[in-house]
Amino acid sequence: MVRPRCAVLDDYQGVALDVADWTPVRDAVDVEVFREHIADPDALVEAIGDHEIVVIMRERTPFDATLLARLPQLRLLVTTGMRNAAIDLAAAAGHGVVVCGTQGRAQPTAELTWGLILDLARSITAENTALRADGPWQSTLGTDLAGARLGVLGLGRLGSQVARVGLAFGMDVVAWSPHLTTERAAAAGVGLAASKAELFATSDVVTIHLVLGPGTRGLVGAGELAVMRPGAYLVNTSRGPIVDEDALIAALRAGRIAGAALDVFDVEPLPADHPFRTLPNVLATPHLGYVTHGTYEVFYRDAVEDIAAFLRGTPIRVLG
Repeated sequence: MVRPRCAVLDDYQGVALDVADWTPVRDAVDVEVFREHIADPDALVEAIGDHEIVVIMRERTPFDATLLARLPQLRLLVTTGMRNAAIDLAAAAGHGVVVCGTQGRAQPTAELTWGLILDLARSITAENTALRADGPWQSTLGTDLAGARLGVLGLGRLGSQVARVGLAFGMDVVAWSPHLTTERAAAAGVGLAASKAELFATSDVVTIHLVLGPGTRGLVGAGELAVMRPGAYLVNTSRGPIVDEDALIAALRAGRIAGAALDVFDVEPLPADHPFRTLPNVLATPHLGYVTHGTYEVFYRDAVEDIAAFLRGTPIRVLG
């Protein structure tokens, strides 16, 4: 009897088989790992067209209706995390594909967010680069965080963690999201901005922590960027399309804001000629928010559990 084949996509670091115990399914499926991102749909179909199980990492590879229709062998799609905007769940169900998720950890993204804020405020990367190149000894003046205002766009599990650190730094922390109430903000120890416009107009640092969806796509556009203070920073470790990319590039090129720290982008991996790679007031990282050993242990451990449960005929953590 031919064993089903399982493809693990976009394992950039080549760690998927090492950070979790795959023995529960090792004798039941043949696992193939793909380390390089396959962006071309034809090449992707060629690579995984004969696989019944596919494990994907977050939104690195979209599975839309067109792609799903070209994968008639696919029976189980496992995504890390419990939501994935890049999967057409209705189309998957229509093709008889079960979609399962995994648990995750919010702390690593909150930690990276503060790494980016601190780097922006103190020019850590720039100063380190100058030091290594025997450049000027001290070339920048840092920005004080104590007493500055931190605007948190989205006060969920992750935004609340970021807000608590801001309070520990002595910052004035305010938050806003479309459905945030005064009571919820007060429970987190922060103020509620009267409006989205006020949050952007009065904050020295704006950090985004919203889920991408129809209501948040393009939520930060030219209007929001136009009212920000000239010395303010924008930080996005959530999802690239929440911010209008063209509007942000224009604002950064014009110097309308001091800078931006970005861990997420409309297209990932970021194209080689993208302005975010070269703009001097951009601090960019390659979507590292969740990329930690602990997070990957959870992701792939749960992926193995999902596969084992599916093979038993009792799928778990089913999405949609």
